[in-house]
Amino acid sequence: MSDATRWVFGYGSLIWHPGFAYRDRKVATLRGYHRSFCMRSIHHRGTQDDPGLVLALDEAQDSACLGLAFEVEPGDWDQTLAYLRERELISSAYVERDLTVTLGDGREVCALAYVIDADHVQYCGGLPLDEQARIIARAVGGRGPNTEYLFNTTENLAELGIDDPDMRWLSERVRELTGA
Repeated sequence: MSDATRWVFGYGSLIWHPGFAYRDRKVATLRGYHRSFCMRSIHHRGTQDDPGLVLALDEAQDSACLGLAFEVEPGDWDQTLAYLRERELISSAYVERDLTVTLGDGREVCALAYVIDADHVQYCGGLPLDEQARIIARAVGGRGPNTEYLFNTTENLAELGIDDPDMRWLSERVRELTGA
């Protein structure tokens, strides 16, 4: 392992609950992927019998995802990687990738990102937004209600100045469905 700092790209719950130590965080853009509720959650935000939905990076030409790049100290990398693997690879629906992200200051860095395996049984890309909203409104998993995941992510994106129209629409629709 080199003594260089490493980066982790967060686009969903890592934004508001990274769970690991980091030196700095910067708004960053990952090209060729978009943030999408394209993964059925059978552990954290749903169950095997009643899956919820969680975000994943879904590959799409000419797309881009704004998120956060977390700079991890070299001495913390092994612990961070072990934590992320335990958290993110619980069902093998995500694949680890080292991808180039562009930081807000224009620098490009290599960051670890978790992208969806489109061949995995939990992949559900292309669901209409209203169907996503209905699933999110009712699902609950080991880490709590699916609504909490959606609302926390949407609110934190807004606080960072990241506009995601689909996330805004979903939050509004789920609030209507749940009376929140």
